[in-house]
Amino acid sequence: MLETIIIFYSLYTFMKLYISAMQIGYINEEKRKTPVLMPADKYLTAGNYAVANGKLSLVSDFIDYLVFIWWVFGGFAWLSALVQVEGNIMQAVVFLFGFVIVNYVIGLPFELYQKFKIDEAFGFNKMTAKMYMIDMIKTSLLFFILGGAVFALLSWIIESYATWWIWGFAAMFTVAVLANLLAPTFMALFNKFSPLEEGELKEKITAMMGQAGLKSDGIFVMDASKRDSRLNAFFGGLGKSKRVVLFDTLLEKLNTKELLAVLGHELGHFSHGDIWKNIGLMGVLLFIAFYLFGHLPDALFTQMGVIPEAGVQIAMLMLLLPLVSFVFTPFMSYVSRHNEYAADEYGSQMGGKENLVSALMKLVTENKAFPKSHPLVIFFYYTHPPVLERLKELGFDASNTIAGEATTLPKEGIFAHMDRNDD
Repeated sequence: MLETIIIFYSLYTFMKLYISAMQIGYINEEKRKTPVLMPADKYLTAGNYAVANGKLSLVSDFIDYLVFIWWVFGGFAWLSALVQVEGNIMQAVVFLFGFVIVNYVIGLPFELYQKFKIDEAFGFNKMTAKMYMIDMIKTSLLFFILGGAVFALLSWIIESYATWWIWGFAAMFTVAVLANLLAPTFMALFNKFSPLEEGELKEKITAMMGQAGLKSDGIFVMDASKRDSRLNAFFGGLGKSKRVVLFDTLLEKLNTKELLAVLGHELGHFSHGDIWKNIGLMGVLLFIAFYLFGHLPDALFTQMGVIPEAGVQIAMLMLLLPLVSFVFTPFMSYVSRHNEYAADEYGSQMGGKENLVSALMKLVTENKAFPKSHPLVIFFYYTHPPVLERLKELGFDASNTIAGEATTLPKEGIFAHMDRNDD
C-alpha cells in the first residue's frame, strides 16, 4: 500500500513540476513578443514576475516531495517516539502540532523569499520585518487556539467512532463553512477596517446591492496598502446581509464607475448562487477525501513504523489531501471559470461593459498579472478565465491593445460614449 501511495504522489509531483516548467518556458517566450494590455516595460516586468514565481514553485514543490518521502519513511515514526504525552487526545494534538511546526519551518524560507525577495523586488511587498513578525505571532496564537480545538475534536471523533470518517467529514465541513463566514473577523486582527465615508460611492454601492436583493451590513475600507500593493475587494457573509470590504489600493486606482462594475461582478456570484455551489463542491471533495483516508489499511501505518492512532491518521490526511485535491482541480477550475464569465455578464449589466473592461485592464496592469499562460496551467489552475478571453467575451478584442498610464482606451465600440476622466 505504501508503495502505491508513493507512486501516485510521485506522479502528482511530476505533473506539478512539468506544468511549472512548461509555464516558465511559455512565458519566457511570450514576454519577448509584442506586448498586449500593458506597455512594453510593464509587460516584460509582469512576465519576469511570473517566471520568478514559477522557478520558486519548482524548487518548493520538489522540496515538498522530499519532505513527503521523509515523513512516510521515518518522519512519522520519529515524531511518534519524540511525542509522549498522557491521554490519547492530548497525544494526538501535540503530535499534530509537531507535524505542522516541522512543515512550517521547512517551508518558511520559501515564504520569506517570496515576500521579501520576489514580491519586494517587483514592488508588491510593503511589510517590514517587524510587521511580519507581529503577524506571525498573531497567526501562531490563532493556530494553537483554534487549530488545537479542531485537532482535539477530530481526534475525539476518531477515538470514539468506528465510522469516524463520516462524522469527521461533517465536523470539518462545518468548520470550513464557519471559517468562510468568519474570515472578515479574523482579518480584522491583522488589518484596520474603516467605514467608507458618506457620499456618492457609498450610496451607489448600497443601491446596487439592493438591486441584487442584498442589504449592506457595512461598507468598509481595509488598509491593505501597508502590506501589499495589489488591488482587491470582497463581500463577507453567507446570507442576504453582506459586509463589503474595499482595499484602499482599489479605491486609489479605480474610478467610481470602474469600482461599481467590479462590485457588480462580485454581486453576480451571489445572484447566481456561486458561493453555495463552491461550498457544495468543497463538501464533495472533502467527503471523498475522508472516505478514502477513513479506509486506509492498518498495514500502511505498520509499513511506516507507527500505529494508526488519531494523530497519525489526521497527519496522513493532511499530507495526502493535496494529492486528492489535484485530481479534482481541473473540474473545479472549469466550473469556477464558467461562473466568472456569468459574473462578468452580470457585472457589465450592473455597471456597464465599458467600465468593467476598463477595470479589468487596470487590474491586470496594477497587479502585474501576465495576460498569457500555458494551456496546461489554465486547464489545471485558472479559477478565472484568461483576461484576454474575459475581455473578448465582453465584446472587446484586446489582443492588439495597450493600456497604461501614458495611453488611453480607444474611443470606439463599447468605449464610444465613455469619459475617461469621469469619476
